[in-house]
Amino acid sequence: MLEIWGRPYSSNVIPVIWTANELGLDYTLQLAGGSFGKLDTDMYAQINPNKMIPAIRDGDFALWESLAIVRYLCDRYGAGTFSPSDLQTRAIADQWMEWSASRAFGPVIYLFFATVRTQSDQRDPEQIAKLRDEAHEALTILDQHLADKAYVCGDSFTMADIPLGCVAYRYFNVEVDRPPLPNVEAWYERLAERPAYRGHVMRHFGTNPDEWADLEKACVSEGVL
Repeated sequence: MLEIWGRPYSSNVIPVIWTANELGLDYTLQLAGGSFGKLDTDMYAQINPNKMIPAIRDGDFALWESLAIVRYLCDRYGAGTFSPSDLQTRAIADQWMEWSASRAFGPVIYLFFATVRTQSDQRDPEQIAKLRDEAHEALTILDQHLADKAYVCGDSFTMADIPLGCVAYRYFNVEVDRPPLPNVEAWYERLAERPAYRGHVMRHFGTNPDEWADLEKACVSEGVL
């Protein structure tokens, strides 16, 4: 059985868990990182010598790095659908996945930490405004790309939508005034119709470390992972 190592509220683990559920895979979530520990063990070092999350073990095969895992799962279990069979469409999917990591993720995650992960009386309005503008500037590129597309690679959902869909959820659920991005917003609404997205990406963030740990443990006990 597939094993996923990580925390269900980690920004790098969420895309992997979402992918596994989109593909309908049976898997075991091995809780690791944060309050769950386990990353400094010799056993985990054999899976990921970086001692970071996420990582997977698929039979005897181990793999780390979030986007590499998403690609592997889609290539192995979603070939021709989530992993496009057309070489150029596959390249476009790769392009936007790389762009998500290099351009979109940074300002959005820093905006997330400057708001959701910072107590309200300690927030820096100027920094928040700067990060919001940087995130909007990046996502404007995606908005233009989606002007004539339902999903990142065209009419069908693919692996290209996964990392960007995780970025979008954080962007649209922080307490800032956002300029309109009509095409990104319409695409985000389409993603929100997908049960696996609702169940494994669209979650309450929590506002302090104790609450994050409690939320993760509640998810485990409720069997929603």
